[in-house]
Amino acid sequence: MVSVTTGTDAYQVAAQVVDPELRVVTIADLGILRAVDTDGDRAVATITPTYSGCPAMDVIRAEVAAALRTAGWAEVEVVTQLHPAWSTDWITDTGRRKLAAAGIAPPGPARTVSLGLPASRPPDQVACPRCGSTATDELSRFGSTPCKALWRCDGCGDPFEHVKSF
Repeated sequence: MVSVTTGTDAYQVAAQVVDPELRVVTIADLGILRAVDTDGDRAVATITPTYSGCPAMDVIRAEVAAALRTAGWAEVEVVTQLHPAWSTDWITDTGRRKLAAAGIAPPGPARTVSLGLPASRPPDQVACPRCGSTATDELSRFGSTPCKALWRCDGCGDPFEHVKSF
């Protein structure tokens, strides 16, 4: 077994887990990983789903647990924290750059309406991650995953996905 060091190291281990739906970013890049606390050979990771029905959460839990066990923590627990609810504002600048570099338009600021509820309408403008044009149109509210929409750029003609703002 690998020797266990500190909580900071445990966070760094869990932070390297790649999101199973957006394979170009880690769960830390997305802001899904909230914390990792350790006590001896026990690690407790706290994650927040991007939305309550996110189908990737089971995979994320399993991969966080496996990464921590591989790094030497014998007892691992992964806790789901729903409050406060995840927001696209939690995506790091690095995560936004990685999404754009992969041809996925990162979300703008979270959009809310009264009572702090997310807005249901699409954003007014989405910049094309390839050419930067804001002359874009939403083709479908749903892309390859429920958290993405399919858009097309009128400038370069390329289709692209856009991570919805929550």
